[in-house]
Amino acid sequence: MRLTVLGSAAGGGFPQWNCNCGICRLALAQDPRVTPRTQSSVTASPNGRDWLLINASPDLRQQIVQAPWLAANASLTDDARRGSPIGAVLLTNGDVDHIAGLLTLRERQAFTLYATQAVLDILAANPVFQVLAQDFVRRVAVTLDESFEPLPGLEVELFSVPGKVPLYLEGDDVAIGEEGEMTVGVRLTTQGRTAFYIPGCANAPEALLRRVSNAAALLFDGTVFNDDEMQREGVGSKTGRRMGHMPINGEGGSLHAFDELGIEEKFYVHINNTNPILVEGSEERDRVEAAGWRVASDANEVLA
Repeated sequence: MRLTVLGSAAGGGFPQWNCNCGICRLALAQDPRVTPRTQSSVTASPNGRDWLLINASPDLRQQIVQAPWLAANASLTDDARRGSPIGAVLLTNGDVDHIAGLLTLRERQAFTLYATQAVLDILAANPVFQVLAQDFVRRVAVTLDESFEPLPGLEVELFSVPGKVPLYLEGDDVAIGEEGEMTVGVRLTTQGRTAFYIPGCANAPEALLRRVSNAAALLFDGTVFNDDEMQREGVGSKTGRRMGHMPINGEGGSLHAFDELGIEEKFYVHINNTNPILVEGSEERDRVEAAGWRVASDANEVLA
């Protein structure tokens, strides 16, 4: 299996276009301790030729242009004029930072779009997504906890993780930590190797810990280091948990939740611009690395 991070940042990317928090200021000043990042997405392939795109971020065009393995000429003969190694797209939820990039894929390119029925219903309710012509893009509803092959030789399973509805569907009362079809994790298996991609997760129940045990790789929600860091930075009123994201640090955090599970490689992905693990040499970065985690960056090849 080849598994590569396209984008490692949370919604808005890093630096965010209108943010003057301390960490964004470092990026805008081109401080060598920080590296800009695009919004959350990964690619997986069973053979290095055909690729599954997991989540379509608003930065997708930039990500494809900068990824040689996704270049149009990687899958075309000399006389062909249009094509892509992306054979399928999979969505883990309906958040803007995971679906907006679908509009980038509107140039009548054939692929299959996989998601739970709840997420497909979100797309169907918004007519702008009809630019994905039905005669080119087949939409397939995925049943939780049932394996399927979006590409030959790549086995995938979606499973529910604690989360919430997308921000634009929130009402007055928001249920945080509900499990259903709105927020899912992804199991990827080929040739005996298994990896998990979970970019959004409100907490880690025992069932989730058992599921990911002994994986070759875990890519997990690293949105915020401290639950209240957006409030501390003065750039937002919500906590990480209120946004449906499990903090890294503190009681009930993810830093040590996956210890002793036999996972070969652990990566934090979906990292918010306020998260100090973005700064190389920071106390927080040192802590996560000492605990056996790696901080994902764009074009980070996880498995090859």
